[in-house]
Amino acid sequence: MLTALVSLAGAKVPAIIVFGDSSVDSGNNNFIQTMARANFEPYGRDFPGGRPTGRFCNGRLSSDFTSEAYGLKPTVPAYLDPSYNISDFATGVCFASAGTGYDNSTAGVLGVIPLWKEVEYYKEYQHKLTAYLGRRKAANIIRESLYLVSIGTNDFLENYYTLPDRRSQFSISQYQDFLIGIAEVFLKDLYKLGARKMSFTGISPMGCLPLERVANLDDPFSCATNYNDLAIDFNGRLRRLVRKLNQELSGMKIYFANPYDIIWDIVIKPSRYGLEVSSSACCGTGLFEMGFLCGQDNPLTCSDANKFVFWDAFHPTERTNQIVSDYFFKHLKNLFH
Repeated sequence: MLTALVSLAGAKVPAIIVFGDSSVDSGNNNFIQTMARANFEPYGRDFPGGRPTGRFCNGRLSSDFTSEAYGLKPTVPAYLDPSYNISDFATGVCFASAGTGYDNSTAGVLGVIPLWKEVEYYKEYQHKLTAYLGRRKAANIIRESLYLVSIGTNDFLENYYTLPDRRSQFSISQYQDFLIGIAEVFLKDLYKLGARKMSFTGISPMGCLPLERVANLDDPFSCATNYNDLAIDFNGRLRRLVRKLNQELSGMKIYFANPYDIIWDIVIKPSRYGLEVSSSACCGTGLFEMGFLCGQDNPLTCSDANKFVFWDAFHPTERTNQIVSDYFFKHLKNLFH
Protein backbone atom coordinates (compact mmCIF):
# COMPACT_ATOMS: atom_id res chain seq x y z
CA MET A 1 0.00 0.00 0.00
CA LEU A 2 2.79 2.39 0.93
CA THR A 3 4.55 1.82 -2.40
CA ALA A 4 1.33 2.65 -4.23
CA LEU A 5 0.93 5.85 -2.22
CA VAL A 6 4.48 6.90 -3.00
CA SER A 7 4.15 6.27 -6.73
CA LEU A 8 0.79 8.07 -6.80
CA ALA A 9 2.43 11.11 -5.25
CA GLY A 10 5.14 11.00 -7.89
CA ALA A 11 7.82 10.88 -5.24
CA LYS A 12 11.36 10.38 -6.47
CA VAL A 13 12.49 9.12 -3.09
CA PRO A 14 10.31 7.10 -0.69
CA ALA A 15 11.15 9.13 2.42
CA ILE A 16 13.13 12.08 3.79
CA ILE A 17 15.21 11.24 6.89
CA VAL A 18 16.57 14.22 8.80
CA PHE A 19 19.45 14.67 11.25
CA GLY A 20 20.80 17.88 12.75
CA ASP A 21 20.04 20.95 14.85
CA SER A 22 17.40 23.71 15.07
CA SER A 23 17.70 24.42 11.34
CA VAL A 24 15.79 21.15 10.79
CA ASP A 25 14.30 20.14 14.19
CA SER A 26 10.55 19.78 13.61
CA GLY A 27 9.72 19.41 17.30
CA ASN A 28 11.83 16.75 19.03
CA ASN A 29 12.90 19.18 21.74
CA ASN A 30 9.28 19.54 22.86
CA PHE A 31 9.63 16.08 24.39
CA ILE A 32 12.90 16.43 26.32
CA GLN A 33 13.88 18.52 29.35
CA THR A 34 15.50 21.58 27.80
CA MET A 35 15.15 25.35 27.52
CA ALA A 36 15.84 25.09 23.78
CA ARG A 37 12.21 25.05 22.68
CA ALA A 38 9.92 26.83 20.28
CA ASN A 39 6.55 25.24 21.10
CA PHE A 40 4.81 28.51 21.93
CA GLU A 41 3.53 31.53 20.03
CA PRO A 42 4.52 33.44 17.96
CA TYR A 43 6.58 30.49 16.65
CA GLY A 44 4.52 28.63 14.06
CA ARG A 45 2.09 31.48 13.44
CA ASP A 46 2.40 30.97 9.66
CA PHE A 47 2.52 27.17 9.91
CA PRO A 48 -0.58 25.34 8.56
CA GLY A 49 -3.17 25.75 11.30
CA GLY A 50 -1.21 28.65 12.79
CA ARG A 51 0.19 26.57 15.63
CA PRO A 52 3.62 26.33 17.24
CA THR A 53 5.17 22.92 16.52
CA GLY A 54 8.64 23.27 18.02
CA ARG A 55 10.14 24.49 14.75
CA PHE A 56 12.32 27.55 15.32
CA CYS A 57 10.47 29.43 12.63
CA ASN A 58 7.25 31.24 11.84
CA GLY A 59 6.34 28.34 9.52
CA ARG A 60 8.02 25.48 7.73
CA LEU A 61 11.67 24.48 7.54
CA SER A 62 13.82 23.81 4.47
CA SER A 63 13.53 20.06 5.15
CA ASP A 64 9.72 20.35 4.99
CA PHE A 65 9.92 22.10 1.63
CA THR A 66 12.32 19.46 0.31
CA SER A 67 9.90 16.71 1.33
CA GLU A 68 7.06 18.47 -0.46
CA ALA A 69 9.21 19.08 -3.56
CA TYR A 70 9.75 15.31 -3.82
CA GLY A 71 5.99 14.76 -3.78
CA LEU A 72 6.03 13.54 -0.19
CA LYS A 73 4.28 15.15 2.79
CA PRO A 74 4.57 18.94 3.18
CA THR A 75 6.04 18.49 6.67
CA VAL A 76 8.53 16.01 8.17
CA PRO A 77 7.31 14.79 11.59
CA ALA A 78 9.50 14.71 14.70
CA TYR A 79 10.42 11.19 15.82
CA LEU A 80 9.73 11.86 19.52
CA ASP A 81 6.26 13.30 18.90
CA PRO A 82 3.77 10.72 20.25
CA SER A 83 1.01 11.97 17.98
CA TYR A 84 2.79 10.25 15.07
CA ASN A 85 3.57 6.58 14.57
CA ILE A 86 5.60 4.39 12.23
CA SER A 87 3.05 4.68 9.42
CA ASP A 88 3.68 8.47 9.43
CA PHE A 89 7.43 8.02 9.74
CA ALA A 90 7.60 5.58 6.81
CA THR A 91 7.61 8.55 4.37
CA GLY A 92 9.66 10.95 6.46
CA VAL A 93 11.10 11.33 9.93
CA CYS A 94 13.17 13.91 11.78
CA PHE A 95 15.70 13.06 14.50
CA ALA A 96 17.17 16.58 14.76
CA SER A 97 17.46 18.47 18.03
CA ALA A 98 17.74 22.25 18.37
CA GLY A 99 20.94 23.29 20.12
CA THR A 100 22.95 20.20 19.25
CA GLY A 101 26.22 19.91 17.35
CA TYR A 102 28.84 17.45 16.17
CA ASP A 103 30.58 17.80 19.54
CA ASN A 104 28.82 15.98 22.42
CA SER A 105 29.68 18.87 24.72
CA THR A 106 27.63 21.22 22.51
CA ALA A 107 24.49 19.16 23.16
CA GLY A 108 25.35 19.34 26.87
CA VAL A 109 25.14 23.15 26.94
CA LEU A 110 21.34 23.16 26.74
CA GLY A 111 20.72 19.51 27.58
CA VAL A 112 19.58 18.48 24.11
CA ILE A 113 19.95 15.30 22.04
CA PRO A 114 23.58 14.61 21.04
CA LEU A 115 24.30 13.46 17.50
CA TRP A 116 25.16 9.88 18.59
CA LYS A 117 21.71 9.65 20.22
CA GLU A 118 20.04 10.80 16.97
CA VAL A 119 21.75 7.78 15.35
CA GLU A 120 20.47 5.49 18.12
CA TYR A 121 16.92 6.75 17.50
CA TYR A 122 17.45 6.04 13.80
CA LYS A 123 18.43 2.42 14.57
CA GLU A 124 15.26 2.09 16.66
CA TYR A 125 13.30 3.53 13.73
CA GLN A 126 14.79 0.91 11.39
CA HIS A 127 13.55 -1.89 13.67
CA LYS A 128 10.07 -0.37 13.81
CA LEU A 129 10.03 0.10 10.03
CA THR A 130 11.03 -3.54 9.46
CA ALA A 131 8.32 -4.74 11.85
CA TYR A 132 5.77 -2.54 10.08
CA LEU A 133 6.61 -3.21 6.40
CA GLY A 134 8.69 -6.37 6.39
CA ARG A 135 12.40 -6.67 5.78
CA ARG A 136 12.44 -6.13 2.01
CA LYS A 137 10.24 -3.03 1.85
CA ALA A 138 11.97 -1.50 4.86
CA ALA A 139 15.41 -2.12 3.36
CA ASN A 140 14.27 -0.47 0.14
CA ILE A 141 13.10 2.67 1.99
CA ILE A 142 16.35 2.84 3.97
CA ARG A 143 18.43 2.52 0.78
CA GLU A 144 16.40 4.84 -1.47
CA SER A 145 15.52 7.57 1.03
CA LEU A 146 17.16 10.97 0.94
CA TYR A 147 19.05 11.75 4.14
CA LEU A 148 19.25 15.43 5.04
CA VAL A 149 21.91 16.53 7.52
CA SER A 150 22.15 20.12 8.81
CA ILE A 151 24.40 20.79 11.80
CA GLY A 152 27.54 22.59 12.97
CA THR A 153 26.82 26.25 13.77
CA ASN A 154 26.16 25.60 17.47
CA ASP A 155 29.58 24.02 17.92
CA PHE A 156 31.13 27.41 17.25
CA LEU A 157 28.61 30.00 18.48
CA GLU A 158 27.11 28.16 21.45
CA ASN A 159 30.16 26.20 22.53
CA TYR A 160 33.66 27.14 21.33
CA TYR A 161 33.27 30.93 21.40
CA THR A 162 30.95 31.07 24.42
CA LEU A 163 32.41 28.59 26.90
CA PRO A 164 36.07 28.28 27.93
CA ASP A 165 36.42 24.49 27.92
CA ARG A 166 37.04 23.72 24.23
CA ARG A 167 39.03 26.94 23.71
CA SER A 168 41.48 25.80 26.40
CA GLN A 169 41.89 22.42 24.63
CA PHE A 170 41.94 23.36 20.93
CA SER A 171 42.97 26.17 18.63
CA ILE A 172 40.13 27.01 16.25
CA SER A 173 41.85 25.06 13.48
CA GLN A 174 42.29 22.01 15.75
CA TYR A 175 38.65 22.27 16.83
CA GLN A 176 37.51 22.23 13.21
CA ASP A 177 39.60 19.09 12.62
CA PHE A 178 38.05 17.56 15.75
CA LEU A 179 34.54 18.26 14.37
CA ILE A 180 35.44 16.93 10.92
CA GLY A 181 36.58 13.68 12.57
CA ILE A 182 33.20 13.34 14.30
CA ALA A 183 31.38 14.16 11.04
CA GLU A 184 33.32 11.44 9.24
CA VAL A 185 32.43 8.78 11.82
CA PHE A 186 28.78 9.90 11.73
CA LEU A 187 28.54 9.69 7.93
CA LYS A 188 30.23 6.29 7.88
CA ASP A 189 27.83 5.06 10.57
CA LEU A 190 24.85 6.10 8.44
CA TYR A 191 26.45 4.35 5.46
CA LYS A 192 26.84 1.13 7.51
CA LEU A 193 23.18 1.43 8.48
CA GLY A 194 22.14 1.54 4.82
CA ALA A 195 22.07 5.22 3.81
CA ARG A 196 23.11 5.79 0.18
CA LYS A 197 21.68 9.19 -0.81
CA MET A 198 22.53 12.23 1.23
CA SER A 199 22.33 16.00 1.21
CA PHE A 200 24.95 17.18 3.69
CA THR A 201 24.63 20.85 4.60
CA GLY A 202 27.51 23.15 5.46
CA ILE A 203 27.19 26.26 7.58
CA SER A 204 25.83 29.64 6.60
CA PRO A 205 27.48 33.07 6.97
CA MET A 206 26.89 32.91 10.72
CA GLY A 207 28.47 36.33 11.27
CA CYS A 208 25.38 37.82 9.59
CA LEU A 209 22.92 36.39 12.12
CA PRO A 210 21.25 39.37 13.85
CA LEU A 211 22.56 38.17 17.22
CA GLU A 212 26.15 38.19 15.96
CA ARG A 213 25.73 41.61 14.33
CA VAL A 214 24.63 43.09 17.66
CA ALA A 215 27.58 41.47 19.42
CA ASN A 216 30.04 42.73 16.78
CA LEU A 217 31.89 45.34 18.84
CA ASP A 218 34.44 46.06 16.11
CA ASP A 219 31.80 47.18 13.62
CA PRO A 220 28.38 47.29 15.33
CA PHE A 221 25.42 45.93 13.34
CA SER A 222 27.64 44.75 10.49
CA CYS A 223 28.23 41.07 9.73
CA ALA A 224 31.03 39.68 11.92
CA THR A 225 33.80 38.94 9.40
CA ASN A 226 35.69 36.54 11.67
CA TYR A 227 32.67 34.23 11.94
CA ASN A 228 31.99 34.38 8.21
CA ASP A 229 35.63 33.59 7.43
CA LEU A 230 35.40 30.64 9.82
CA ALA A 231 32.26 29.39 8.04
CA ILE A 232 34.07 29.53 4.68
CA ASP A 233 37.06 27.67 6.14
CA PHE A 234 34.91 25.00 7.78
CA ASN A 235 32.81 24.50 4.63
CA GLY A 236 36.05 23.93 2.70
CA ARG A 237 36.99 21.17 5.13
CA LEU A 238 33.51 19.64 4.91
CA ARG A 239 33.70 19.70 1.11
CA ARG A 240 37.01 17.82 1.20
CA LEU A 241 35.49 15.25 3.57
CA VAL A 242 32.53 14.74 1.23
CA ARG A 243 34.81 14.31 -1.76
CA LYS A 244 36.87 11.73 0.13
CA LEU A 245 33.82 9.74 1.30
CA ASN A 246 32.22 9.78 -2.15
CA GLN A 247 35.37 8.03 -3.40
CA GLU A 248 35.72 5.64 -0.45
CA LEU A 249 32.15 4.49 0.18
CA SER A 250 30.92 2.29 -2.64
CA GLY A 251 27.40 3.18 -3.77
CA MET A 252 27.20 6.24 -1.53
CA LYS A 253 26.38 9.60 -3.08
CA ILE A 254 26.74 12.65 -0.84
CA TYR A 255 25.76 16.06 -2.18
CA PHE A 256 27.49 18.89 -0.31
CA ALA A 257 24.80 21.55 0.11
CA ASN A 258 26.84 24.64 0.90
CA PRO A 259 24.37 27.32 2.04
CA TYR A 260 26.96 30.06 2.38
CA ASP A 261 26.67 31.77 -1.01
CA ILE A 262 22.88 31.66 -1.33
CA ILE A 263 22.30 32.95 2.22
CA TRP A 264 24.99 35.61 1.81
CA ASP A 265 23.27 36.76 -1.37
CA ILE A 266 19.87 36.87 0.38
CA VAL A 267 21.34 38.89 3.26
CA ILE A 268 23.22 41.35 1.01
CA LYS A 269 20.50 41.75 -1.65
CA PRO A 270 17.19 40.83 0.02
CA SER A 271 15.10 42.73 -2.53
CA ARG A 272 16.30 40.36 -5.25
CA TYR A 273 14.34 37.66 -3.41
CA GLY A 274 11.28 39.74 -2.60
CA LEU A 275 12.49 40.40 0.94
CA GLU A 276 13.11 43.73 2.65
CA VAL A 277 14.91 43.35 6.00
CA SER A 278 18.06 41.31 6.56
CA SER A 279 19.94 43.09 9.36
CA SER A 280 17.37 42.42 12.08
CA ALA A 281 14.76 39.72 12.69
CA CYS A 282 10.97 39.75 12.83
CA CYS A 283 10.60 38.76 16.47
CA GLY A 284 10.79 41.46 19.15
CA THR A 285 13.48 44.07 18.55
CA GLY A 286 14.93 41.64 15.99
CA LEU A 287 18.36 41.99 17.58
CA PHE A 288 18.74 39.32 20.26
CA GLU A 289 15.44 37.51 20.90
CA MET A 290 15.08 33.79 20.29
CA GLY A 291 13.45 30.94 22.17
CA PHE A 292 11.60 32.12 25.27
CA LEU A 293 12.63 35.74 24.70
CA CYS A 294 10.62 35.56 21.48
CA GLY A 295 7.32 35.52 23.37
CA GLN A 296 3.92 36.35 21.95
CA ASP A 297 3.48 39.41 24.18
CA ASN A 298 6.33 41.34 22.59
CA PRO A 299 4.67 44.36 20.91
CA LEU A 300 7.65 44.91 18.60
CA THR A 301 7.29 41.64 16.66
CA CYS A 302 6.69 42.33 12.97
CA SER A 303 3.30 41.73 11.35
CA ASP A 304 4.59 40.24 8.08
CA ALA A 305 7.45 37.76 8.42
CA ASN A 306 7.59 37.35 4.63
CA LYS A 307 9.47 40.66 4.42
CA PHE A 308 12.25 39.41 6.71
CA VAL A 309 15.25 37.15 6.09
CA PHE A 310 15.36 36.16 9.77
CA TRP A 311 12.49 35.14 12.03
CA ASP A 312 14.37 35.37 15.33
CA ALA A 313 17.93 36.49 16.03
CA PHE A 314 19.31 33.09 15.00
CA HIS A 315 16.87 31.43 12.59
CA PRO A 316 15.54 32.21 9.10
CA THR A 317 11.92 32.85 8.24
CA GLU A 318 9.80 30.33 6.37
CA ARG A 319 10.26 32.42 3.23
CA THR A 320 14.06 32.22 3.49
CA ASN A 321 13.83 28.47 4.17
CA GLN A 322 11.79 28.05 1.00
CA ILE A 323 14.24 30.06 -1.12
CA VAL A 324 17.18 28.00 0.16
CA SER A 325 15.31 24.71 -0.28
CA ASP A 326 14.33 25.62 -3.87
CA TYR A 327 17.95 26.55 -4.60
CA PHE A 328 19.26 23.15 -3.49
CA PHE A 329 16.38 21.13 -4.91
CA LYS A 330 17.45 22.02 -8.45
CA HIS A 331 20.63 20.01 -7.76
CA LEU A 332 19.02 17.29 -5.64
CA LYS A 333 16.36 16.33 -8.17
CA ASN A 334 19.06 15.66 -10.78
CA LEU A 335 21.16 13.60 -8.38
CA PHE A 336 18.51 11.69 -6.46
CA HIS A 337 15.46 10.48 -8.34
